[in-house]
Amino acid sequence: MSKKETKKSGFHMPHVFIILLLIMLFVVILSYVIPSGSYERITDEATGISVVDPDTFQYVENENPITFMDYFEAIYNGFVNGATIMGTLFICSGMIYLLEVSGAFGAGINAILKRTKGKEFSVVCIFYTIFVIFGVLGYGEASYPFYPLAVSIGFALGYDRMVGTGLAIVGSTVGFTSGLMNMFTTGVSQQIVGLPMFSGIGFRAVGLAVFYVIGLIGLYTYCRKIKKDPSRSIVKEEYMNQKAEDRTEHMEEMTPRRVLGLLAFLVVIVIQGYGCIRLGWSFAQIAAVYVIFGIVLSIIFRFGPSEACQLFCQGAVRVFAAAFAVGMAQSVVVLMNQACIMDTIVHGMAALLENRSALLALLIIFVFVTLFNFLVVSGSGKAVIIMPILQPLGKILNINQQVLVLTYQYGDGITNSFWPGSSLVQLSMCGVDYGAWIRFCWKIYLSFIVSAFILIMIAHGIGYGPF
Repeated sequence: MSKKETKKSGFHMPHVFIILLLIMLFVVILSYVIPSGSYERITDEATGISVVDPDTFQYVENENPITFMDYFEAIYNGFVNGATIMGTLFICSGMIYLLEVSGAFGAGINAILKRTKGKEFSVVCIFYTIFVIFGVLGYGEASYPFYPLAVSIGFALGYDRMVGTGLAIVGSTVGFTSGLMNMFTTGVSQQIVGLPMFSGIGFRAVGLAVFYVIGLIGLYTYCRKIKKDPSRSIVKEEYMNQKAEDRTEHMEEMTPRRVLGLLAFLVVIVIQGYGCIRLGWSFAQIAAVYVIFGIVLSIIFRFGPSEACQLFCQGAVRVFAAAFAVGMAQSVVVLMNQACIMDTIVHGMAALLENRSALLALLIIFVFVTLFNFLVVSGSGKAVIIMPILQPLGKILNINQQVLVLTYQYGDGITNSFWPGSSLVQLSMCGVDYGAWIRFCWKIYLSFIVSAFILIMIAHGIGYGPF
């Protein structure tokens, strides 16, 4: 092996599972450094949400410290906690694969390419916007099965793997962070502090527009750069080996059956969005819709029962690594709960905020949530711990509750696809290395973070409310 090859191999990022195991080990180390502490939990009679009582924190003796076996058992327990997400991921991916095998996606992409020849970036804009809408609806993990499709679209347009990955992940991040109709962050947080559900949507729409433009500029800059000079692609070896004929030779022509299949897929997306927003659906209902969708596709494309089951298994297997990573990400939370350090960390943040100016306090909160997201990726999970602490602090510091919700929402949403705890799951769906992703997205995400805090300062300055 040459020195050049040896040097290059040294820069490869560890596998997603290794990184998550290291994060778990980091939590174990923290458990022996940070003292255990606990808040009492109470159930809010108005919302039925279990939240912490901010006046009840006390240090406790951890009677169940993390042992050697606990570290490895946390993997299984994380799988149990993440079973709903993992199961939905398998079901959705398996059913969508039936549509892929039918050639409907290929035919649809082929039809788009014929109508947009020479205007490839316009297609990037269209699908970027679709993923933004997914994020606005709070899809989160429910949009993961569509990520491989986005990568295929990037290839078909003559771009590299990073373009498809970027339009999917950056688009989802923009929509999710904006919080227009995001039940998991905005909705839960507003319920906890007593704000009307999804109130203040106008200002959040402004934030959506700002993030949307930043993400689109980042994608455009990269697309233009690699079209002009393919050697500047972050995945240049793969990109340089792509042949123009390979992008279309397997594309299928549109047929009436494929049109029906795509229409059925569109109906499923609409039903899923309506169910999540208006009917309070969760993963069980979404999975059920995709099972029905699979049966409909089997009828449309005349798949036999056994053939459909075999295709479903092939599609589900494709997301095994991603589903496994979801379980391991949950294992981090399992260890934090066993160590009883999550409440201690939040209590320390609350003590840090005392006697601070409003703007400095908002900056501390924003940075804290952003960093805390490294360990706890669940938006709703962090909300029920953090927001009850922030509510009384906001009153003391004369910060509107709506501004606190906005600060939490931005701190949680932006880094969901940056910190490895959740981004590794998404990247595994796209076949992208974490190091390559950071090189692609860091400028975009830095712009998101700076813009987010400017928006927070503006919100505080104008008295963003109603209170």
